[in-house]
Amino acid sequence: MKKLDTFEKDLLEAFDKGELKSTSPSKAKLAKFKAAASATFIKDRRINIRLSTPDLMDIQARALEEGIPYQTFIASVLHKYASGRLYERQSNLQPKSVKR
Repeated sequence: MKKLDTFEKDLLEAFDKGELKSTSPSKAKLAKFKAAASATFIKDRRINIRLSTPDLMDIQARALEEGIPYQTFIASVLHKYASGRLYERQSNLQPKSVKR
């Protein structure tokens, strides 16, 4: 198991003390969650890609940190990118000015 951050430790402590209360979502929210899960997790297409060994090793390490299989991790990253929820981080480096 990966190391817990402060929030996760506090959450686990609250759970152990019985301070958390389980709730059920409304029927409308439950239907919305089911529809989103169905749309997200149905995998009806197969693709093959080639990756460099270092990239695959890094992906596998990240997936291990998340506690999920690396193929599931790759599918998740691609889904987030395709749905507009994953963005390329802007570099802090300024491009060199070009003299003409």
